[in-house]
Amino acid sequence: MAVEIERKFLVIGQPWLQVPEVVYRQGYLNRDKTRTVRVRVAGDAAFLTIKGVNVGATRAEFEYPIPLADAEALLALCDGPLIEKTRYLLDHAGTRWELDVFAGENAGLVVAEVELESEDQAFARPDWLGDEVTQDARYFNSNLAVHPYCRWATP
Repeated sequence: MAVEIERKFLVIGQPWLQVPEVVYRQGYLNRDKTRTVRVRVAGDAAFLTIKGVNVGATRAEFEYPIPLADAEALLALCDGPLIEKTRYLLDHAGTRWELDVFAGENAGLVVAEVELESEDQAFARPDWLGDEVTQDARYFNSNLAVHPYCRWATP
């Protein structure tokens, strides 16, 4: 079984400046509490992803490349607004970080994610890393689609 172990943090400053970017659009065909089914267009690539329930920072994840035309058609079937963001990849002390700068109704939100081999894997914290939000469901992309950042009373 495919497993994702991911920790998520808020970002301080703008460490992504001068780093290549990829524009993402994604939507959800299912946002059930026990699973999500996501369609994502990342640049000129497209993927269908099924994710299970989070247990700590771990969950089942199955991701498959799909034709771009299929992804565009599936995005039209998604329930709720699409998530729009620009992703930047940064390396820090041997660890790859994905920084997502959100657009649209989630503008102003910047989140850094790191995928790990185990939940207790040590990593060097970059100085631009803010509060950890791994367990805060508000920051799940599937929730941001229906409860966007701009509508939060206090982020």
